[in-house]
Amino acid sequence: MALMRDDEIQAALGGLDGWSGGPDGITRTAELAGFPMAIEVVDQVAVIAEELDHHPDIDIRYNKVSFTCATHSEGGVTDKDIDLARRIDAVISEA
Repeated sequence: MALMRDDEIQAALGGLDGWSGGPDGITRTAELAGFPMAIEVVDQVAVIAEELDHHPDIDIRYNKVSFTCATHSEGGVTDKDIDLARRIDAVISEA
């Protein structure tokens, strides 16, 4: 899997909701209705991550959840991260 160039990443981020970052990784923080909803979103993302065998870094702070995506085996952002970010967006938008 090829690493994405910064211009490719920035173009892809334009189609995502609230994501930022660069070649080292992309990040989004979502504020949810409360702690139970934050955990529910993380649980749903965990199922997707297992299906894709591609796992984001996750930080939970009460009702705020931050996701960071990078393909560690490649040393940066790949198409796998953009795909996972889109799927995380879908989960958050349904929450």
